Amino acid sequence: MAYQTLLTSLDQGIFTITINRPDKLNAINQQVMTDLNSAMDEVYHNADIKSVILTGAGPKAFVAGADISEFAGATVAEGMALAKKGQDIFFKIENSPKPVVACVNGFALGGGCELAMSCHFRIASSNAKFGQPEVNLGLIPGYGGTQRLVQLIGKGRAMELLMSAGMIDAATALQYGLVNYVVAPEELISKAVAILSVVNEKAPLAVAACIMSANAVFNENLDGYSVEVAEFGKCFGTDDMKEGTTAFLEKRKALFVGK
Repeated sequence: MAYQTLLTSLDQGIFTITINRPDKLNAINQQVMTDLNSAMDEVYHNADIKSVILTGAGPKAFVAGADISEFAGATVAEGMALAKKGQDIFFKIENSPKPVVACVNGFALGGGCELAMSCHFRIASSNAKFGQPEVNLGLIPGYGGTQRLVQLIGKGRAMELLMSAGMIDAATALQYGLVNYVVAPEELISKAVAILSVVNEKAPLAVAACIMSANAVFNENLDGYSVEVAEFGKCFGTDDMKEGTTAFLEKRKALFVGK
Protein backbone atom coordinates (compact mmCIF):
# COMPACT_ATOMS: atom_id res chain seq x y z
CA MET A 1 0.00 0.00 0.00
CA ALA A 2 0.97 3.62 -0.49
CA TYR A 3 0.87 5.90 2.54
CA GLN A 4 1.00 9.68 2.72
CA THR A 5 3.24 9.86 5.80
CA LEU A 6 4.94 6.47 5.95
CA LEU A 7 7.58 4.60 4.00
CA THR A 8 7.30 0.82 4.11
CA SER A 9 9.38 -2.09 2.89
CA LEU A 10 9.31 -5.86 3.34
CA ASP A 11 12.50 -7.91 3.31
CA GLN A 12 12.96 -11.46 4.56
CA GLY A 13 9.71 -11.29 6.51
CA ILE A 14 10.64 -8.03 8.29
CA PHE A 15 8.25 -5.15 7.54
CA THR A 16 9.89 -1.76 8.13
CA ILE A 17 7.58 1.18 8.81
CA THR A 18 9.28 4.59 8.68
CA ILE A 19 7.41 7.70 9.76
CA ASN A 20 8.37 10.09 7.00
CA ARG A 21 7.96 13.73 8.08
CA PRO A 22 11.61 14.64 8.71
CA ASP A 23 10.99 18.36 8.15
CA LYS A 24 8.57 18.20 11.12
CA LEU A 25 10.84 15.85 13.12
CA ASN A 26 8.28 13.15 12.26
CA ALA A 27 5.63 14.72 14.50
CA ILE A 28 2.43 12.71 14.73
CA ASN A 29 -0.59 14.31 13.10
CA GLN A 30 -3.95 12.77 12.26
CA GLN A 31 -2.70 11.54 8.88
CA VAL A 32 0.18 9.72 10.57
CA MET A 33 -2.34 8.09 12.92
CA THR A 34 -4.54 7.04 10.00
CA ASP A 35 -1.56 5.64 8.10
CA LEU A 36 -0.23 3.80 11.16
CA ASN A 37 -3.63 2.23 11.69
CA SER A 38 -3.71 1.03 8.07
CA ALA A 39 -0.12 -0.21 8.23
CA MET A 40 -0.93 -2.27 11.32
CA ASP A 41 -3.92 -3.75 9.51
CA GLU A 42 -1.43 -4.84 6.85
CA VAL A 43 0.79 -6.37 9.55
CA TYR A 44 -2.13 -8.33 10.98
CA HIS A 45 -3.39 -9.67 7.65
CA ASN A 46 -0.33 -10.11 5.41
CA ALA A 47 1.04 -13.60 5.97
CA ASP A 48 4.38 -12.60 4.40
CA ILE A 49 5.01 -10.22 7.32
CA LYS A 50 6.58 -12.02 10.27
CA SER A 51 7.84 -9.05 12.31
CA VAL A 52 8.02 -5.27 12.24
CA ILE A 53 10.56 -2.48 12.68
CA LEU A 54 9.10 0.95 13.45
CA THR A 55 11.38 3.97 13.07
CA GLY A 56 11.53 7.61 11.95
CA ALA A 57 13.04 9.21 8.87
CA GLY A 58 16.30 11.11 9.21
CA PRO A 59 18.95 11.17 11.94
CA LYS A 60 17.33 13.68 14.30
CA ALA A 61 14.08 12.12 15.46
CA PHE A 62 12.10 8.95 15.88
CA VAL A 63 9.02 11.07 16.59
CA ALA A 64 9.53 14.41 18.34
CA GLY A 65 5.93 14.56 19.57
CA ALA A 66 2.42 15.28 18.40
CA ASP A 67 1.58 18.03 15.95
CA ILE A 68 0.44 20.62 18.51
CA SER A 69 -1.17 22.79 15.85
CA GLU A 70 -3.98 20.22 15.69
CA PHE A 71 -4.75 20.73 19.39
CA ALA A 72 -5.57 24.43 19.11
CA GLY A 73 -9.19 25.21 19.96
CA ALA A 74 -10.15 21.61 20.74
CA THR A 75 -12.94 21.08 23.26
CA VAL A 76 -12.89 18.68 26.20
CA ALA A 77 -14.89 16.14 24.21
CA GLU A 78 -12.62 16.53 21.18
CA GLY A 79 -9.54 16.09 23.39
CA MET A 80 -10.97 12.87 24.81
CA ALA A 81 -11.78 11.60 21.32
CA LEU A 82 -8.24 12.41 20.18
CA ALA A 83 -6.74 10.46 23.08
CA LYS A 84 -9.10 7.51 22.54
CA LYS A 85 -8.18 7.27 18.86
CA GLY A 86 -4.47 7.37 19.67
CA GLN A 87 -4.80 4.77 22.39
CA ASP A 88 -6.76 2.44 20.13
CA ILE A 89 -4.07 2.58 17.44
CA PHE A 90 -1.27 2.09 19.95
CA PHE A 91 -3.16 -0.86 21.47
CA LYS A 92 -3.20 -2.36 17.98
CA ILE A 93 0.59 -2.13 17.96
CA GLU A 94 0.95 -3.48 21.50
CA ASN A 95 -1.37 -6.40 20.81
CA SER A 96 0.05 -7.28 17.41
CA PRO A 97 0.55 -11.06 17.16
CA LYS A 98 3.79 -10.29 15.32
CA PRO A 99 6.73 -8.65 17.13
CA VAL A 100 7.02 -4.88 16.70
CA VAL A 101 10.39 -3.31 17.60
CA ALA A 102 10.92 0.44 17.88
CA CYS A 103 14.25 1.65 16.51
CA VAL A 104 14.59 5.03 18.21
CA ASN A 105 16.86 7.33 16.22
CA GLY A 106 16.98 10.67 18.01
CA PHE A 107 14.11 12.36 19.83
CA ALA A 108 11.21 10.25 21.13
CA LEU A 109 9.17 12.85 22.96
CA GLY A 110 5.51 13.06 23.92
CA GLY A 111 3.51 10.99 21.47
CA GLY A 112 6.79 9.66 20.08
CA CYS A 113 7.80 8.22 23.44
CA GLU A 114 4.29 6.80 23.77
CA LEU A 115 4.54 5.23 20.31
CA ALA A 116 7.90 3.65 21.15
CA MET A 117 6.51 2.28 24.42
CA SER A 118 3.58 0.65 22.62
CA CYS A 119 6.06 -1.53 20.72
CA HIS A 120 7.12 -4.86 22.20
CA PHE A 121 10.61 -3.57 22.94
CA ARG A 122 12.92 -0.74 21.98
CA ILE A 123 16.44 -0.33 20.61
CA ALA A 124 17.98 3.14 20.84
CA SER A 125 20.72 4.88 18.94
CA SER A 126 23.31 6.55 21.12
CA ASN A 127 21.83 9.98 20.33
CA ALA A 128 18.28 9.05 21.41
CA LYS A 129 16.36 11.19 23.90
CA PHE A 130 13.15 10.19 25.65
CA GLY A 131 10.60 12.28 27.51
CA GLN A 132 6.98 13.16 28.19
CA PRO A 133 6.98 16.98 28.18
CA GLU A 134 3.20 17.44 28.00
CA VAL A 135 2.96 19.35 31.29
CA ASN A 136 4.88 22.17 29.58
CA LEU A 137 1.74 22.60 27.47
CA GLY A 138 -0.73 22.23 30.31
CA LEU A 139 -1.45 18.66 29.17
CA ILE A 140 -0.67 15.08 30.14
CA PRO A 141 0.24 12.18 27.87
CA GLY A 142 -2.94 10.94 26.20
CA TYR A 143 -1.85 7.95 24.13
CA GLY A 144 -1.05 5.61 27.03
CA GLY A 145 2.11 7.31 28.30
CA THR A 146 1.05 7.61 31.94
CA GLN A 147 0.40 3.87 32.01
CA ARG A 148 3.21 2.34 29.98
CA LEU A 149 5.95 4.54 31.44
CA VAL A 150 5.04 3.31 34.93
CA GLN A 151 4.98 -0.28 33.67
CA LEU A 152 8.38 -0.01 32.02
CA ILE A 153 10.49 2.05 34.44
CA GLY A 154 8.57 2.01 37.73
CA LYS A 155 6.27 4.50 39.41
CA GLY A 156 8.85 6.76 41.07
CA ARG A 157 10.96 7.37 37.99
CA ALA A 158 7.87 7.70 35.80
CA MET A 159 6.25 10.22 38.16
CA GLU A 160 9.38 12.37 38.11
CA LEU A 161 9.59 12.39 34.30
CA LEU A 162 5.86 13.02 33.87
CA MET A 163 5.71 15.89 36.34
CA SER A 164 9.03 17.55 35.49
CA ALA A 165 8.85 17.13 31.70
CA GLY A 166 12.46 15.97 31.94
CA MET A 167 14.32 14.18 29.18
CA ILE A 168 16.61 11.17 29.57
CA ASP A 169 19.38 10.11 27.23
CA ALA A 170 19.90 6.66 25.73
CA ALA A 171 22.27 5.49 28.46
CA THR A 172 19.77 6.41 31.17
CA ALA A 173 16.95 4.78 29.21
CA LEU A 174 19.01 1.58 29.14
CA GLN A 175 19.69 1.83 32.88
CA TYR A 176 15.95 2.34 33.55
CA GLY A 177 14.96 -0.62 31.36
CA LEU A 178 13.12 1.53 28.84
CA VAL A 179 15.30 0.18 26.02
CA ASN A 180 16.96 -3.20 25.52
CA TYR A 181 20.07 -1.96 23.69
CA VAL A 182 21.94 1.22 22.83
CA VAL A 183 23.93 1.12 19.60
CA ALA A 184 25.67 3.52 17.23
CA PRO A 185 23.19 5.23 14.89
CA GLU A 186 24.51 3.39 11.85
CA GLU A 187 23.96 0.04 13.61
CA LEU A 188 20.39 0.68 14.76
CA ILE A 189 18.43 -1.08 12.03
CA SER A 190 20.94 -3.90 11.63
CA LYS A 191 20.68 -4.68 15.35
CA ALA A 192 16.90 -4.98 15.06
CA VAL A 193 17.20 -7.09 11.92
CA ALA A 194 19.63 -9.44 13.67
CA ILE A 195 17.21 -9.98 16.57
CA LEU A 196 14.10 -10.32 14.41
CA SER A 197 15.84 -12.72 12.02
CA VAL A 198 16.21 -15.07 14.98
CA VAL A 199 12.63 -14.53 16.16
CA ASN A 200 11.29 -15.11 12.63
CA GLU A 201 12.67 -18.65 12.71
CA LYS A 202 10.56 -19.54 15.74
CA ALA A 203 7.00 -20.87 15.72
CA PRO A 204 4.77 -17.90 14.78
CA LEU A 205 1.77 -19.06 16.80
CA ALA A 206 3.95 -19.57 19.86
CA VAL A 207 5.50 -16.12 19.43
CA ALA A 208 2.00 -14.62 19.23
CA ALA A 209 1.01 -16.54 22.37
CA CYS A 210 4.06 -15.16 24.20
CA ILE A 211 2.97 -11.62 23.30
CA MET A 212 -0.61 -12.22 24.41
CA SER A 213 0.40 -13.86 27.68
CA ALA A 214 2.99 -11.22 28.58
CA ASN A 215 0.55 -8.40 27.82
CA ALA A 216 -1.98 -10.00 30.16
CA VAL A 217 0.26 -9.07 33.10
CA PHE A 218 -0.92 -5.48 32.75
CA ASN A 219 -4.58 -6.14 31.90
CA GLU A 220 -6.63 -5.87 35.09
CA ASN A 221 -9.52 -7.66 33.37
CA LEU A 222 -7.45 -10.79 32.80
CA ASP A 223 -5.71 -13.36 34.98
CA GLY A 224 -2.36 -13.71 33.26
CA TYR A 225 -1.78 -17.20 34.63
CA SER A 226 -5.11 -18.36 33.19
CA VAL A 227 -4.20 -16.82 29.83
CA GLU A 228 -0.90 -18.69 29.96
CA VAL A 229 -2.65 -22.00 30.71
CA ALA A 230 -5.03 -21.48 27.79
CA GLU A 231 -2.30 -20.43 25.34
CA PHE A 232 -0.01 -23.27 26.46
CA GLY A 233 -2.83 -25.73 25.84
CA LYS A 234 -3.65 -24.29 22.42
CA CYS A 235 -0.06 -24.88 21.34
CA PHE A 236 -0.63 -28.62 21.68
CA GLY A 237 -3.19 -28.39 18.88
CA THR A 238 -0.77 -26.86 16.38
CA ASP A 239 1.29 -28.45 13.64
CA ASP A 240 4.19 -26.26 14.78
CA MET A 241 4.26 -27.86 18.22
CA LYS A 242 4.34 -31.31 16.62
CA GLU A 243 7.12 -30.17 14.29
CA GLY A 244 9.08 -28.52 17.10
CA THR A 245 9.01 -31.50 19.42
CA THR A 246 9.71 -33.96 16.60
CA ALA A 247 12.66 -31.88 15.37
CA PHE A 248 14.04 -31.69 18.91
CA LEU A 249 13.87 -35.47 19.34
CA GLU A 250 15.36 -36.02 15.89
CA LYS A 251 18.13 -33.49 16.62
CA ARG A 252 17.36 -31.33 13.58
CA LYS A 253 16.25 -27.75 13.02
CA ALA A 254 12.49 -27.24 13.12
CA LEU A 255 10.73 -25.76 10.11
CA PHE A 256 7.67 -23.89 11.33
CA VAL A 257 4.76 -22.93 9.07
CA GLY A 258 2.48 -21.05 11.48
CA LYS A 259 -0.25 -23.69 11.67
